[in-house]
Amino acid sequence: MAHRPLTLVYRQKFVIDSLNESAQIKRRIADQCVPQVIKAIDLIIDAFNKKKKILLCGNGGSAADAQHLATEFVIRLSPKIQRPGLPAIALTTDSSTLTAGANDLGFENVFARSVEALGEAGDVLIGLSTSGNSESVNRAFQKAKEKKMTTIGLLGNDGGRSKDLVDLAIIVPSCDTQRIQEGHITIGHIIFQEVEQEMFGQVVPEAPPASRA
Repeated sequence: MAHRPLTLVYRQKFVIDSLNESAQIKRRIADQCVPQVIKAIDLIIDAFNKKKKILLCGNGGSAADAQHLATEFVIRLSPKIQRPGLPAIALTTDSSTLTAGANDLGFENVFARSVEALGEAGDVLIGLSTSGNSESVNRAFQKAKEKKMTTIGLLGNDGGRSKDLVDLAIIVPSCDTQRIQEGHITIGHIIFQEVEQEMFGQVVPEAPPASRA
């Protein structure tokens, strides 16, 4: 297939428009999702303080995000904070479990099966779904409920079916898959950084109100 060269002006516009669009979604998250993000921080800190663990799952790019975020807990986010590893498991990384589950139980059940095997009451399941309609993620939420786990959905669009299955839904206000995923990883970093800071960092005193003199 012949390659049709694009003008530099077009490419510059595309890059700038994409960055502006991503920034606009972040501003919408700031306007609409802050209370839910703060609640997620509280739920996760409470779980860790009770010696519980975090499980994460998602499909495609969301599987990569689940793995990414689990690593932030196990290793660390801030190099300035010396802390022990925190228990977090991405259910998306074991190829033998995923393929055996898909072959024997159907892919829609692979995460639910792992939740059944690994989850305990008081643990937290974080499921990532840009549509909120991922059957494998939603069945994992349902299984987590049966096991009396706390469920958090990082979602997009209108939240889909997931929003009615979870204890806490954080819905990125966008219908664009890539922008939703960018929002999810930003939200995840914010949550995990604050969990790390509050549990192991130096507490920063609240600043006094600015003088209006």
